[in-house]
Amino acid sequence: MAELDYEGFWKETLVQLRNDLGEEEFSGWFSDLKYLRAGFDEQTNDHSIVIGAPSAFHRDKVSSRYKSAINSTLKKLSGENIPVEFELSKKNEVKPEKKAAEPHQPVKKDEPVIEKPPKSKAKREQHLQLRDDYTFKRYVIGENNKFPANAAIAISENPGKAYNPFLIYGGVGLGKTHLMQSIGNYIHENTDNDVIYITAENFLNEYVEGVRQNTMKSFKNKYRYTDVLLIDDIQIFTDKDGVQEELFHTFNTLLDAKKQIVFTCDRPITELKKFPERLISRFGLGLMADLQPPRYEERCAILKSTAEGIGVSVPNEVIDLLSNNISSNVRELLSSLTNLIAYTQLMKKPISLEIAQERLKNFFNAPRQANLSMDNIIRVVAESFGLTPNDLKSKKRTQNIVLARQLAMYIGRRMTDYSYTEIGQDFGGRDHTTVLHSINKIDEKLITDPTLEPTIESLKRSIKEFSVRH
Repeated sequence: MAELDYEGFWKETLVQLRNDLGEEEFSGWFSDLKYLRAGFDEQTNDHSIVIGAPSAFHRDKVSSRYKSAINSTLKKLSGENIPVEFELSKKNEVKPEKKAAEPHQPVKKDEPVIEKPPKSKAKREQHLQLRDDYTFKRYVIGENNKFPANAAIAISENPGKAYNPFLIYGGVGLGKTHLMQSIGNYIHENTDNDVIYITAENFLNEYVEGVRQNTMKSFKNKYRYTDVLLIDDIQIFTDKDGVQEELFHTFNTLLDAKKQIVFTCDRPITELKKFPERLISRFGLGLMADLQPPRYEERCAILKSTAEGIGVSVPNEVIDLLSNNISSNVRELLSSLTNLIAYTQLMKKPISLEIAQERLKNFFNAPRQANLSMDNIIRVVAESFGLTPNDLKSKKRTQNIVLARQLAMYIGRRMTDYSYTEIGQDFGGRDHTTVLHSINKIDEKLITDPTLEPTIESLKRSIKEFSVRH
């Protein structure tokens, strides 16, 4: 029997697949495949196409993901069922041409031997999704974050093998995103691994768009076949069944392939409401580490390090003032410093204790009360506007109700440790983005409306008094 040659069918199949998958996905999986030969089974008299793959991993992934598409395309082109078989390509199958040997030239004794320096690896460009200042060098390590920081460094040096998956959790403004992006920056700069960083909100938006546009295949391929996946604020996936299902399968695919997964959350994963148990259990396979509020010494170190990083001298008494008065939130601590530096530079004044005390008094709020609840806040704010709590939780959009609702959300965020998602749930199940928008609106109004700040302070006092009584 004359040997069959199916290479023409294989080449045309590749053309079809390139059109169907797009250049990026096609190149990633098909550019290294080689047509080897036509196969033949003497027992069944069946023919096949044998394709060479560069590695077992590559062979298995192409076989599991694309084999049905390959077989279907081949049948359309040839009119026959020609199965495809994969095997590993032999490393020496294609040998590069050797240069002709050159005669040995003895080195003269009076001539120095000049050795060519080793080629240095080209530095990769800055990752587009990661902040260039979110690095381990800029991350101040203290007793409050030593454990998660050391784990993050270990992961960066050995991604996919040490502590996988890794969950960083803690309150707002404690440096979760900084630590996560430090992992991504280190891996990106020191390895050839592909790194994806995305917020949970954007992941959710891409998922919804994929369902709407019927592009879920591309969505799945993007996240299931990267080397490092970093997702920020996964508490946003609470009560989102569809994206939870997708996250579960992405999680499993990456874990099976020993690819690194890092998530952040505003609380322990076990405290997330309406989060599937099977997904929570996967986190038990790796490491969970919490970030605690920094102690006084650590707050001082953070402020000094930040000031030195931007070349600004801040007196010790100002560092002491900020460190003593802002204790629970690194973000607010740095925001106060940024505010102070900007003011003194614009006004062309040196940073002083007197200016800091005057300019930063809004940052020096009393500690949050542990017994405050959103129900109490909603009730007090509603009554002060002549409304009911149900008005604030409703979909009504009258000007009076909208302002009261925004103020209640703003005060709730400032006086409690509730997350945006939790506050939104107390306002009729609103999305966290609605809460964030409301808070930003009040921040804007505070700049232009001088009567709003006294109103907010009066409401805070009333809420504290009401909470004490109840």
